[in-house]
Amino acid sequence: MRLAEIMAELRRYLDDDAPELSLPPAAFTSPELWEAERERVFGRSWLLAAHADDLAGPGASVTLAPAGRPLTVTRAEDGTLRGRSALGPHRPAPTVEEWRGFVFVNPDASAEPLAPHLRRIGEELDAYRLPEMTRIAGWTEEWHCNWKIAVQNAHENYHAMGLHPATVALITPPGGAMEVRAESRWVTRLLSPFREPLAATALPLSDEQRATMYNCAVFPCGSLAAFGDSVVWITMIPLTVDRIEVRGGVLMHPSALDGQDRDALREQNEEGAAVVNREDRLGMEAVQRAVGSRFAERGHLSPKEPGVVAFYRGLARALVTD
Repeated sequence: MRLAEIMAELRRYLDDDAPELSLPPAAFTSPELWEAERERVFGRSWLLAAHADDLAGPGASVTLAPAGRPLTVTRAEDGTLRGRSALGPHRPAPTVEEWRGFVFVNPDASAEPLAPHLRRIGEELDAYRLPEMTRIAGWTEEWHCNWKIAVQNAHENYHAMGLHPATVALITPPGGAMEVRAESRWVTRLLSPFREPLAATALPLSDEQRATMYNCAVFPCGSLAAFGDSVVWITMIPLTVDRIEVRGGVLMHPSALDGQDRDALREQNEEGAAVVNREDRLGMEAVQRAVGSRFAERGHLSPKEPGVVAFYRGLARALVTD
Protein backbone atom coordinates (compact mmCIF):
# COMPACT_ATOMS: atom_id res chain seq x y z
CA MET A 1 0.00 0.00 0.00
CA ARG A 2 1.41 3.37 -1.03
CA LEU A 3 1.74 6.32 1.36
CA ALA A 4 -1.03 8.28 -0.38
CA GLU A 5 -3.42 5.37 0.13
CA ILE A 6 -2.54 5.06 3.82
CA MET A 7 -3.06 8.81 4.28
CA ALA A 8 -6.44 8.60 2.56
CA GLU A 9 -7.52 5.88 4.99
CA LEU A 10 -6.25 7.92 7.93
CA ARG A 11 -8.27 10.93 6.79
CA ARG A 12 -11.46 8.86 7.07
CA TYR A 13 -11.03 8.69 10.86
CA LEU A 14 -11.74 12.42 10.99
CA ASP A 15 -15.23 11.92 9.56
CA ASP A 16 -18.26 11.89 11.85
CA ASP A 17 -18.90 8.31 10.75
CA ALA A 18 -15.29 7.20 11.21
CA PRO A 19 -14.75 3.54 10.24
CA GLU A 20 -14.66 1.16 13.18
CA LEU A 21 -11.74 -0.66 11.63
CA SER A 22 -8.11 -1.11 12.57
CA LEU A 23 -5.47 0.74 10.62
CA PRO A 24 -4.33 -0.84 7.36
CA PRO A 25 -1.58 -3.39 8.12
CA ALA A 26 0.85 -1.34 6.02
CA ALA A 27 0.52 1.52 8.52
CA PHE A 28 2.62 -0.54 10.94
CA THR A 29 5.38 -1.43 8.47
CA SER A 30 5.57 1.32 5.83
CA PRO A 31 8.97 3.07 5.69
CA GLU A 32 7.29 6.01 3.93
CA LEU A 33 4.72 6.47 6.69
CA TRP A 34 7.50 6.18 9.27
CA GLU A 35 9.36 9.05 7.63
CA ALA A 36 6.18 11.15 7.68
CA GLU A 37 5.69 10.33 11.37
CA ARG A 38 9.24 11.34 12.19
CA GLU A 39 8.52 14.86 10.96
CA ARG A 40 4.81 15.44 11.52
CA VAL A 41 4.30 13.48 14.75
CA PHE A 42 7.58 13.12 16.62
CA GLY A 43 9.10 16.34 15.40
CA ARG A 44 6.37 18.47 16.99
CA SER A 45 4.52 16.57 19.71
CA TRP A 46 4.67 16.48 23.50
CA LEU A 47 6.48 13.40 24.78
CA LEU A 48 6.28 12.19 28.37
CA ALA A 49 9.97 11.93 29.20
CA ALA A 50 10.32 11.32 32.93
CA HIS A 51 9.08 12.03 36.43
CA ALA A 52 10.60 14.93 38.34
CA ASP A 53 12.25 12.50 40.77
CA ASP A 54 14.36 11.27 37.84
CA LEU A 55 15.67 14.83 37.54
CA ALA A 56 15.82 15.68 41.21
CA GLY A 57 19.16 17.48 41.54
CA PRO A 58 21.22 19.96 39.53
CA GLY A 59 22.95 18.21 36.66
CA ALA A 60 20.54 15.29 36.58
CA SER A 61 19.54 14.43 33.02
CA VAL A 62 17.38 12.12 30.94
CA THR A 63 18.08 11.29 27.30
CA LEU A 64 15.61 9.80 24.85
CA ALA A 65 15.67 9.33 21.10
CA PRO A 66 12.20 9.84 19.58
CA ALA A 67 12.25 8.64 15.97
CA GLY A 68 15.99 8.13 16.28
CA ARG A 69 16.76 11.78 17.07
CA PRO A 70 18.32 12.02 20.55
CA LEU A 71 17.51 14.86 22.91
CA THR A 72 18.37 15.49 26.54
CA VAL A 73 16.51 17.15 29.41
CA THR A 74 18.72 18.46 32.23
CA ARG A 75 18.03 20.04 35.63
CA ALA A 76 20.03 23.27 35.71
CA GLU A 77 21.72 24.75 38.77
CA ASP A 78 18.81 27.15 39.25
CA GLY A 79 16.34 24.25 39.31
CA THR A 80 14.84 24.86 35.87
CA LEU A 81 14.59 22.16 33.24
CA ARG A 82 16.33 22.69 29.92
CA GLY A 83 16.23 20.71 26.71
CA ARG A 84 19.07 20.13 24.29
CA SER A 85 19.18 18.34 20.96
CA ALA A 86 21.96 15.79 20.79
CA LEU A 87 22.15 16.38 17.03
CA GLY A 88 24.23 19.49 17.60
CA PRO A 89 24.11 23.13 18.74
CA HIS A 90 22.70 24.21 15.39
CA ARG A 91 19.42 22.51 16.27
CA PRO A 92 16.86 24.64 18.19
CA ALA A 93 16.51 23.62 21.83
CA PRO A 94 13.43 21.50 22.46
CA THR A 95 10.64 22.86 24.66
CA VAL A 96 10.40 21.38 28.16
CA GLU A 97 7.41 21.60 30.47
CA GLU A 98 6.84 20.17 33.94
CA TRP A 99 3.24 19.47 34.94
CA ARG A 100 2.47 18.23 38.45
CA GLY A 101 5.72 16.29 38.61
CA PHE A 102 5.65 14.90 35.08
CA VAL A 103 8.26 16.11 32.61
CA PHE A 104 7.27 16.56 28.97
CA VAL A 105 9.49 17.54 26.07
CA ASN A 106 8.61 18.71 22.57
CA PRO A 107 11.30 18.85 19.83
CA ASP A 108 9.51 21.91 18.45
CA ALA A 109 11.15 24.98 19.99
CA SER A 110 7.98 27.01 19.34
CA ALA A 111 5.49 24.45 20.64
CA GLU A 112 2.27 25.66 22.24
CA PRO A 113 2.09 25.03 26.02
CA LEU A 114 0.73 21.66 27.09
CA ALA A 115 -0.58 22.66 30.54
CA PRO A 116 -3.80 24.35 29.27
CA HIS A 117 -4.77 21.08 27.61
CA LEU A 118 -4.37 19.30 30.97
CA ARG A 119 -6.36 21.80 33.04
CA ARG A 120 -9.53 19.71 33.39
CA ILE A 121 -7.51 16.54 33.97
CA GLY A 122 -5.62 18.29 36.75
CA GLU A 123 -8.85 19.37 38.43
CA GLU A 124 -10.25 15.85 38.31
CA LEU A 125 -7.02 14.42 39.75
CA ASP A 126 -6.71 16.91 42.62
CA ALA A 127 -7.47 14.24 45.23
CA TYR A 128 -4.45 12.23 44.10
CA ARG A 129 -2.05 15.06 45.02
CA LEU A 130 0.18 14.41 42.04
CA PRO A 131 2.79 17.10 42.85
CA GLU A 132 3.47 15.39 46.19
CA MET A 133 3.91 11.89 44.80
CA THR A 134 7.30 10.23 44.85
CA ARG A 135 8.94 7.64 42.62
CA ILE A 136 9.12 4.15 44.10
CA ALA A 137 9.90 2.07 41.00
CA GLY A 138 10.90 2.47 37.37
CA TRP A 139 11.90 0.57 34.24
CA THR A 140 13.24 0.92 30.71
CA GLU A 141 12.67 -1.85 28.15
CA GLU A 142 12.92 -2.38 24.41
CA TRP A 143 10.08 -3.95 22.42
CA HIS A 144 10.23 -5.00 18.79
CA CYS A 145 7.01 -3.57 17.41
CA ASN A 146 5.69 -0.45 15.76
CA TRP A 147 4.85 2.31 18.24
CA LYS A 148 1.21 2.48 17.11
CA ILE A 149 0.63 -1.18 17.96
CA ALA A 150 1.75 -0.57 21.53
CA VAL A 151 -0.11 2.73 21.95
CA GLN A 152 -3.44 1.49 20.61
CA ASN A 153 -3.14 -1.47 22.97
CA ALA A 154 -2.88 0.97 25.88
CA HIS A 155 -6.04 2.75 24.71
CA GLU A 156 -8.32 -0.20 25.49
CA ASN A 157 -8.82 -2.85 28.17
CA TYR A 158 -10.37 -5.44 25.88
CA HIS A 159 -7.00 -7.13 25.43
CA ALA A 160 -6.71 -7.94 29.14
CA MET A 161 -8.68 -11.17 28.72
CA GLY A 162 -6.22 -12.49 26.16
CA LEU A 163 -2.86 -11.08 27.24
CA HIS A 164 -3.31 -10.67 31.01
CA PRO A 165 -5.62 -13.46 32.26
CA ALA A 166 -3.72 -13.90 35.53
CA THR A 167 -2.79 -10.24 36.15
CA VAL A 168 -4.77 -7.24 34.87
CA ALA A 169 -7.88 -9.33 34.12
CA LEU A 170 -8.18 -10.23 37.80
CA ILE A 171 -9.01 -6.63 38.75
CA THR A 172 -11.03 -5.55 35.69
CA PRO A 173 -14.42 -6.84 34.50
CA PRO A 174 -14.31 -9.28 31.56
CA GLY A 175 -14.02 -7.19 28.41
CA GLY A 176 -14.29 -4.06 30.52
CA ALA A 177 -15.28 -1.02 28.48
CA MET A 178 -13.66 2.40 28.73
CA GLU A 179 -15.43 5.73 28.98
CA VAL A 180 -13.54 7.99 26.59
CA ARG A 181 -13.47 11.78 26.52
CA ALA A 182 -11.28 13.69 24.09
CA GLU A 183 -9.96 16.77 25.84
CA SER A 184 -8.02 18.26 22.94
CA ARG A 185 -5.68 17.25 20.14
CA TRP A 186 -3.12 16.30 22.78
CA VAL A 187 -5.10 14.79 25.63
CA THR A 188 -7.67 11.97 26.00
CA ARG A 189 -9.21 10.81 29.27
CA LEU A 190 -10.08 7.12 29.62
CA LEU A 191 -11.99 5.70 32.61
CA SER A 192 -12.01 1.95 33.37
CA PRO A 193 -14.02 0.21 36.11
CA PHE A 194 -12.48 -2.18 38.60
CA ARG A 195 -14.16 -5.48 39.45
CA GLU A 196 -14.40 -4.27 43.05
CA PRO A 197 -13.73 -0.81 44.53
CA LEU A 198 -10.32 -0.43 46.08
CA ALA A 199 -10.04 -0.52 49.84
CA ALA A 200 -9.75 2.75 51.73
CA THR A 201 -6.58 4.58 50.78
CA ALA A 202 -4.31 7.18 52.34
CA LEU A 203 -5.76 9.73 49.92
CA PRO A 204 -9.20 11.38 50.19
CA LEU A 205 -10.71 9.54 47.21
CA SER A 206 -14.44 9.38 46.54
CA ASP A 207 -16.31 6.09 46.17
CA GLU A 208 -16.31 6.63 42.41
CA GLN A 209 -12.56 7.20 42.34
CA ARG A 210 -11.91 4.03 44.33
CA ALA A 211 -14.02 2.09 41.82
CA THR A 212 -12.31 3.49 38.72
CA MET A 213 -8.91 3.62 37.06
CA TYR A 214 -8.31 7.12 35.71
CA ASN A 215 -6.09 7.14 32.63
CA CYS A 216 -4.80 10.27 30.93
CA ALA A 217 -3.28 9.67 27.50
CA VAL A 218 -1.07 12.39 26.03
CA PHE A 219 -0.66 12.04 22.27
CA PRO A 220 1.30 10.49 20.75
CA CYS A 221 2.71 7.90 23.14
CA GLY A 222 2.49 8.78 26.84
CA SER A 223 -0.03 8.04 29.58
CA LEU A 224 -0.50 8.07 33.32
CA ALA A 225 -3.00 5.97 35.25
CA ALA A 226 -4.19 6.91 38.75
CA PHE A 227 -5.69 4.33 41.08
CA GLY A 228 -5.70 4.26 44.84
CA ASP A 229 -2.48 5.52 46.36
CA SER A 230 -0.53 4.85 43.16
CA VAL A 231 0.05 6.39 39.76
CA VAL A 232 1.71 4.44 36.96
CA TRP A 233 3.19 6.38 34.04
CA ILE A 234 4.43 4.92 30.79
CA THR A 235 5.81 6.26 27.53
CA MET A 236 6.50 4.35 24.31
CA ILE A 237 9.24 6.13 22.37
CA PRO A 238 9.74 4.87 18.80
CA LEU A 239 13.35 4.22 17.83
CA THR A 240 12.72 2.73 14.38
CA VAL A 241 9.66 1.68 12.40
CA ASP A 242 9.51 -1.61 14.33
CA ARG A 243 11.30 -0.93 17.61
CA ILE A 244 10.33 1.13 20.67
CA GLU A 245 11.77 2.06 24.03
CA VAL A 246 9.25 1.64 26.84
CA ARG A 247 9.88 3.77 29.92
CA GLY A 248 7.73 3.99 33.00
CA GLY A 249 7.45 4.14 36.73
CA VAL A 250 5.27 3.80 39.79
CA LEU A 251 4.57 6.73 42.09
CA MET A 252 3.00 6.76 45.52
CA HIS A 253 1.97 9.45 47.95
CA PRO A 254 4.30 9.76 50.97
CA SER A 255 1.35 9.27 53.34
CA ALA A 256 0.99 5.73 51.98
CA LEU A 257 4.66 4.93 52.60
CA ASP A 258 4.75 5.27 56.40
CA GLY A 259 6.30 2.15 57.89
CA GLN A 260 6.98 0.63 54.46
CA ASP A 261 10.25 -0.98 53.41
CA ARG A 262 11.06 1.16 50.36
CA ASP A 263 13.48 -1.37 48.86
CA ALA A 264 10.98 -4.21 49.20
CA LEU A 265 8.24 -2.00 47.76
CA ARG A 266 10.42 -1.08 44.79
CA GLU A 267 11.29 -4.72 44.13
CA GLN A 268 7.66 -5.79 44.40
CA ASN A 269 6.45 -3.11 41.99
CA GLU A 270 9.21 -3.63 39.46
CA GLU A 271 8.67 -7.39 39.46
CA GLY A 272 4.92 -6.90 38.98
CA ALA A 273 5.47 -4.42 36.16
CA ALA A 274 7.93 -6.79 34.49
CA VAL A 275 5.32 -9.54 34.37
CA VAL A 276 2.62 -7.33 32.85
CA ASN A 277 5.08 -5.69 30.45
CA ARG A 278 6.31 -9.07 29.28
CA GLU A 279 2.74 -10.16 28.56
CA ASP A 280 2.19 -7.00 26.53
CA ARG A 281 5.56 -7.22 24.78
CA LEU A 282 5.06 -10.78 23.61
CA GLY A 283 1.57 -9.92 22.38
CA MET A 284 2.66 -6.76 20.57
CA GLU A 285 5.64 -8.45 18.94
CA ALA A 286 3.34 -11.23 17.70
CA VAL A 287 1.02 -8.62 16.20
CA GLN A 288 3.99 -6.96 14.51
CA ARG A 289 4.94 -10.25 12.87
CA ALA A 290 1.34 -10.74 11.75
CA VAL A 291 0.92 -7.31 10.13
CA GLY A 292 4.00 -7.97 8.05
CA SER A 293 2.33 -10.95 6.41
CA ARG A 294 0.94 -10.57 2.88
CA PHE A 295 -2.23 -12.18 4.19
CA ALA A 296 -2.81 -9.54 6.89
CA GLU A 297 -6.09 -7.63 6.67
CA ARG A 298 -7.86 -4.90 8.64
CA GLY A 299 -10.07 -6.02 11.51
CA HIS A 300 -13.30 -4.66 12.99
CA LEU A 301 -12.98 -2.79 16.28
CA SER A 302 -15.12 -3.80 19.21
CA PRO A 303 -17.65 -1.29 20.61
CA LYS A 304 -15.50 -1.60 23.74
CA GLU A 305 -12.54 -0.02 21.94
CA PRO A 306 -13.53 3.66 21.53
CA GLY A 307 -10.14 4.68 22.85
CA VAL A 308 -8.51 3.15 19.76
CA VAL A 309 -10.65 5.31 17.47
CA ALA A 310 -9.71 8.36 19.58
CA PHE A 311 -6.03 7.52 19.06
CA TYR A 312 -6.55 7.08 15.31
CA ARG A 313 -8.21 10.50 15.16
CA GLY A 314 -5.21 12.06 16.87
CA LEU A 315 -2.87 10.31 14.46
CA ALA A 316 -4.90 11.51 11.47
CA ARG A 317 -4.91 15.11 12.72
CA ALA A 318 -1.14 15.02 13.10
CA LEU A 319 -0.45 13.47 9.70
CA VAL A 320 -3.04 14.80 7.28
CA THR A 321 -3.90 18.26 8.64
CA ASP A 322 -1.76 21.36 9.11
